[in-house]
Parts: sequence; C-alpha cells; structure tokens
Amino acid sequence: MEEKRLFVLPGEMAISRQPAIIATLLGSCVAICLYNTKLKAGGMNHYMLPTGLKTEEMKGKYGDFAIDKLVEMMLKLDTDKNNLIARVYGGGAVVGHLSAGVGIGEKNIEIARSMLDAHGIKIATMDTGGMNGRKIFFNTFTGNVELRLIEKSEMTKQLEEKKKDMIGRKIRVMVVDDSPTIRQIITKAISADPEIHVVGEAGDPYEARSMMLEINPDVLTLDIIMPKMDGVTFLKKLMIHMPLPVIVVSSVAQKGSNQRLRAQEIGAFDVIDKEDLKMYQGLSTATQILTSKIKMAALTHVKKRTEAEIGHI
Repeated sequence: MEEKRLFVLPGEMAISRQPAIIATLLGSCVAICLYNTKLKAGGMNHYMLPTGLKTEEMKGKYGDFAIDKLVEMMLKLDTDKNNLIARVYGGGAVVGHLSAGVGIGEKNIEIARSMLDAHGIKIATMDTGGMNGRKIFFNTFTGNVELRLIEKSEMTKQLEEKKKDMIGRKIRVMVVDDSPTIRQIITKAISADPEIHVVGEAGDPYEARSMMLEINPDVLTLDIIMPKMDGVTFLKKLMIHMPLPVIVVSSVAQKGSNQRLRAQEIGAFDVIDKEDLKMYQGLSTATQILTSKIKMAALTHVKKRTEAEIGHI
C-alpha cells in the first residue's frame, strides 16, 4: 500500500490510521511522534514554545497544549496508553536565545519529557539539542523515523551571529501608534515582562523612521490608521529597506478584513485586532497576548523583499 504524505507546519499536528509519511522541519521547535505499536498508526505535533496564552490561533504552537492534544487524539484510536511509544526530535540551538539561562530549545525538550512522563508514555528515541536543524520523516505504519540534519546556510550563520548579542539582554521593542493613550497602554503591558524592554515610541511612521536607526529595535508594533502615512504603506517600506519582525496592532485589522490580509501578505509577523487585547479592561490580556507574540517574533528572520515582489500588494 502506498503511503500518503503529510507535512506538518509549526502549530500543526497530523494523525493517520492508514500508512503515511509525516514530515516536518525543526530548529528550536520540537516535534513528538507518537506510535501505536498495536494498531501500527501514528501522529506528530510541532510546537514552538513550551507554554503560553491559548488563543485559538496560537494554541497549537505551545507544547503544553500540543502534547495533551496529540495524546488525546491518539487515545481516540486506542484507549490503552501501554500501546504508545514516543520519539522526540528538535530543540536545537539554531539561533542564539533571547535571554540568559536555559534556551528556548531546551525548554521545549524539557516540557516534552515532563508531559510524556506525566502521561505515562515511554520515550523510545530522543534526538534533540545540538546546533543544527532537523528534517524528520515519520512512517506511521512502521513507527520508524528518518532523520536528516540540516546544514546551516550562510544566511543562518549570519542570523546566529546577529542573535548572539541578544543573549543576556531584553528584547528591544518599538511601539508605533498615533494615540498616546494606546502607546502608554501597550508599553505598560509588555514592560511587565522582564525579558522585554520598550526602547522607543512614535506617533507616526515618519517619527518612527527617524528613530529606528538610532534605537535599532528587535520587534516593532505598528498601528494602521495614522497621520502622514498609514501603517500598511510603512510596512511595505520596512520590508523593502529595513526588514524586521512587525506585529500589526490595529482596530481595522479584524479577522477576514482586507487590511489584515494585506499586512500578512506584505510580511507582518502577526496581526492583532485591538479589541482582542481588551486594553480598557486591565492589562492582563494585552500582556499575555503581546508578550508571547513578541518573543516568537524576535526569534524569526525576516527576509528582505524587492519592490517588484511587494508592489502589487
């Protein structure tokens, strides 16, 4: 029987009762392959961070949710946990971590160990840590996993060098919004996290542009409706001339809106509807949502785009 082929992206998981090859690419992320030795069936998840706020869009990217969900789905095929074995991959130090102490890859590995132990599921194989990325191919019929180490590209090596200066320091964030009140709320919300530091605020893209070369932020939060230049136009210019992770925070970026779609197509790391932050009901929701997204954004590399690539958007 020919196996079907599935590819799992960060935050996703796949399970197959029929013979299948499930593949994924891993850096500091971790993937757990669960195999049922009796049914000869299996499933895989792929998570980016150990824990975080469980919004509908983000929950699969966190290990505590992704592991519980994968176990739950496998137990729907067979309720006997004794038939399950786990294989754990990833957690490499592919880029320098953003804070002192244990790196994100190590935290992802540890939550895999602790939660599988709590579920009473034996880990048959672990290939984790190190400095390389991994590509894995999980055969859900045999339970075997083919592993290929990914040699670092020149771009990856340059990114690692750039990230090294972030070890032991806070993530530098710049807040761009025309409302002083919103800037103050966002700044206060994200400053509650000891790993994040707001290094600058701007009321419009022109002010932001003049400050950015001096303060060199790691991540930008960006409104859309602003004077002098709208946020989408400014985002285009950033992606062409000074690419960096941008999180759009706007009241006109509701799910399904054209503004949200345009920002995503141009290259925004994420887009947040201000209503979802519940900013006028206290800071807790805004802190949880924004800090988790900022930490993920700071771990990403943003590729420079050309005017031809971005001009039609």
